[in-house]
Amino acid sequence: MEWTDETIAKLRTLWAEGLSTAEIGRRLNISKNAVVGKAHRLNLPARPSPIRRLEGDATPRQAAPKRTQGPTLPPLAASIGAPMPALRAIMPAAKAAPRATPCCWPIGEPGKPSFHFCNAAAAAGKPYCEEHAAIAYVRVRDKREDAA
Repeated sequence: MEWTDETIAKLRTLWAEGLSTAEIGRRLNISKNAVVGKAHRLNLPARPSPIRRLEGDATPRQAAPKRTQGPTLPPLAASIGAPMPALRAIMPAAKAAPRATPCCWPIGEPGKPSFHFCNAAAAAGKPYCEEHAAIAYVRVRDKREDAA
């Protein structure tokens, strides 16, 4: 955008009228930031921020609304019409003895009746079977190898 003498004069006039930078931008068909930048370069008088409070302004701020206790959304099962399985059935106990675990690779789309987990025997120390672990864990290449 090129600032002509005419647009600068219009900017000065609108600024003096006290219009917001957004409104001046709309009237001059430029961005608000262009208005702010040019006003700064022209050393136009600063105006109080609409956000900051003036010193000595004793008007109390409105308190933030209280947060709702408990869940704010209905259970997923209620929205898809299927009964929700108990959490204990999905998650093993935290202090359960180590045992063979099934692969927990998701297959299908959650919420659809065909959705399930792989359930093959998981690899040692991993939540997935060997096949899915090969997909999930990709070895990071050393960037120095590419430089040679």
